[in-house]
Amino acid sequence: MESFVWEWGSLLLRWLHIVAAMAWIGSSFFFMHLDASLKRTPDIPAGEGAAAWQVHGGGFYEMRKYFVAPEHLSPDLTWHKWQAYTTWLSGFVLLAWIYYAQSKLYLVDPAVMDLSAPAATAVGIGALALGWLVYDRICRSPIGQSESGLAAVGLLVITAAAFGFAQVFSGRGALIHTGALMATWMAGNVFLVIIPNQRKVVAALMKGERPDPNLGKQAKQRSAQNNYLTLPVVLLMISNHYPMLFGANATIPLIVALITASGAVIRFFYNVRHADHARSPWWAWAAATAGLGAAFAVALAGTAGGRSMLGLPPQAEAPAQVKLASADAALSLAKASPPDHVVELVAGRCAMCHSAEPAWEGIGVAPKGVLLDTGPAIGRQAEAIRRHAVLTHNMPPNNITEMTADERQVLADWLKDTTR
Repeated sequence: MESFVWEWGSLLLRWLHIVAAMAWIGSSFFFMHLDASLKRTPDIPAGEGAAAWQVHGGGFYEMRKYFVAPEHLSPDLTWHKWQAYTTWLSGFVLLAWIYYAQSKLYLVDPAVMDLSAPAATAVGIGALALGWLVYDRICRSPIGQSESGLAAVGLLVITAAAFGFAQVFSGRGALIHTGALMATWMAGNVFLVIIPNQRKVVAALMKGERPDPNLGKQAKQRSAQNNYLTLPVVLLMISNHYPMLFGANATIPLIVALITASGAVIRFFYNVRHADHARSPWWAWAAATAGLGAAFAVALAGTAGGRSMLGLPPQAEAPAQVKLASADAALSLAKASPPDHVVELVAGRCAMCHSAEPAWEGIGVAPKGVLLDTGPAIGRQAEAIRRHAVLTHNMPPNNITEMTADERQVLADWLKDTTR
């Protein structure tokens, strides 16, 4: 029952997270587009506002933006904030649900660093908090006065964070935490800068006072930062479904840098185009294509099969993979290794896909990055085998290797013994 509860909880949390993110991203993109498309209108004095006309759903919409307090302000004022808050909160709970509560399955790789569940959780949460403090300090420093300078330094910080995460977590854990760090920046921008500044501006306008222009500049800076981070964050959040991206921890920082830069360039194109179609920077698509193509090449070079295709020598095994992280970890892993008949069963039904160099046609990287080609590797994936081959029977997919009911019972008996 416990495995089913974890699975169902993950489904509901992911559903909430995706829906909230759709609302946040949608409103963010819309308002960036709206700001860029505003034009002078005769019935609003110069410098006091602008308007834009749009058509949608068979109707016409006239949207106005007032730079000063209008004569009449509806009490039903909508504050666009809960989309951001819900996205981050649901994402953090989902991170805790999958990666912290089930750290041995998804977050901790003994071949990288032998961390206990509490230690891995502390590192993850601590890094998110520290990452926000560093980012916020950079934005408030002289670097933040330059949009291009802030973008360059921000990219360096993201790449450094990805490198740090790759030194302590599994590949999946490193990528998801890099995405979570960027998402924390975005949510922090809304909660700690944009909304508080907006409240101060509205209060000043309602009093007939001139608001501090720096408040608006700060909010606009953070809003633009969120806009450029959106596409990379979304890709990193779905990266755990694509083992090609986390095939080798050493390639993760460069992949993250290329994806982040490419996503930001794509948003730059649309931001300029929404303001003036005639100035559309079409070169941005060539730059983004080159960046994503380079990311593909780096990811390919991080996999055993990809290196073979590229004519590169096989990757040397890291000492940690041979020695593990400690003698205790080695002993623990030895105890977790299944008996020979289980290893043979899994090798015959699963390892043709779940190996460093999959033999199944059309599969170049082990699905989800899960390796089942050695006894110790099978032992590390005991809980995943329980869920997907014993409890739900969704592996092998469509039972393509014809695993029998008796064979599944063999796995069930082994798994029962490991929990005693």
